[in-house]
Amino acid sequence: MSDAVLTITELNKSFGGLQVIDDVSFDVARGSRTALIGPNGAGKTTVFNLLTGVYPIDDGRTVLDGVDVTNIPAKDRVIAGMSRSFQNIRLMPHLSTVENVMLGQHARARGLAQQLFPLGLLRRNRWAEEARAALEQAGLDTYPGQVVADLPYGIQKRIEVVRAMVANPKILLLDEPAAGLNSEETEELQLLLRQINDRGTTLLVVEHDMHFVRTLCQQVVVLNFGKKIFEGTPDEVHRDPAVKQAYLGTDSTAPEEAGNAA
Repeated sequence: MSDAVLTITELNKSFGGLQVIDDVSFDVARGSRTALIGPNGAGKTTVFNLLTGVYPIDDGRTVLDGVDVTNIPAKDRVIAGMSRSFQNIRLMPHLSTVENVMLGQHARARGLAQQLFPLGLLRRNRWAEEARAALEQAGLDTYPGQVVADLPYGIQKRIEVVRAMVANPKILLLDEPAAGLNSEETEELQLLLRQINDRGTTLLVVEHDMHFVRTLCQQVVVLNFGKKIFEGTPDEVHRDPAVKQAYLGTDSTAPEEAGNAA
């Protein structure tokens, strides 16, 4: 790709004697919506954890917008422009919607005084106003003071995306964002993600819902047993024999999978 915001080169990771990521390389084009798919255990979430600094990389290189972030701390990767969501919602259930969104601003805080603002110790400040504006932009402005635990699951999923976005990422990594959502909630989430992408943020999405992938993403990378087995458009992926055998099945429909992907 001529203008990659993220370049992953020969990524490798082993746990004990088991190699879970094996020489994986791909680019994510600036402004694109790219999916990372594969069966359970293929290594998708492990790739996300390597990219965001949850796990150290054994070998390989990750470059974010021209900056080598392979070995820098996780917080510095957020500062460099990489933010993510997780398979399981990691909001603070006892805090309000606005307070949860403000926690996503910590990576941008400089000095002790600024770090205190996102904690909500001062009720009226630019951090709180920005959090409210982000919620309004996402169509969630009717919930600012509500405790997150009292909100529907689909709303919580969208709040988590907003929290990741207030870090102003160049690329947003989403780990199974549609998992557990009904059809209406999935459509609302997809609309939000398209709006985010239209404003210039690149998306890299791990997802099992192939209808979601085909309607949202322009490029797909397929993993199996820690190796990249195909890369192309959603239509090309659905026609590839190796992908059908490993993941999609002979009828080119996505499997109904449960449990956590790795």
